[in-house]
Amino acid sequence: MLITGFYAGLLSFVFIALGINIIRKRLAYKVGLGDGGHHELAKAIRVHANFAEHVPLALILLGLCDYTQYSPYFIHVLGATLFISRLLHAYGLGKTSVRSFGRTYGVLMTYGIMLIASIALVIKGVQAYT
Repeated sequence: MLITGFYAGLLSFVFIALGINIIRKRLAYKVGLGDGGHHELAKAIRVHANFAEHVPLALILLGLCDYTQYSPYFIHVLGATLFISRLLHAYGLGKTSVRSFGRTYGVLMTYGIMLIASIALVIKGVQAYT
C-alpha cells in the first residue's frame, strides 16, 4: 500500500491547489457561497468537484490492486497515469468549457485506469476461487 500512498499524497497536493484556486477567485470576486454568477469561479468550482468525484474511487481501486500484490510496476503505471490524467483534465477544464485535449484525454485516461484496475481485481477475485 506504500505505492498507493505515494500517489494519494501527490494527488492531495493537486486537490489542495485546486481548492486554493477557488479561494483566490472567491476573494477576488467577493463571493462567499456559490459562484455569484462569475463564470471563472464556476469553472474553478467544477474543476475541483470533478477531481473530488473521480479520484477517490480511482485511489481505492489502485489501493486494492496494491493490496492484492499486483506488480509494483503495474501499480506505478496506474498511479502515474492517474496523476497525469487528473492534471490534464484539470488544466483542460480550467482553460475552456468546451472540448479540449486535456479534458478529453484526461477523462479517457482516468476511466481507462479505473477500467484496467477493475478488470485486474475481478481476475484476482476469480483466481481466488478457482
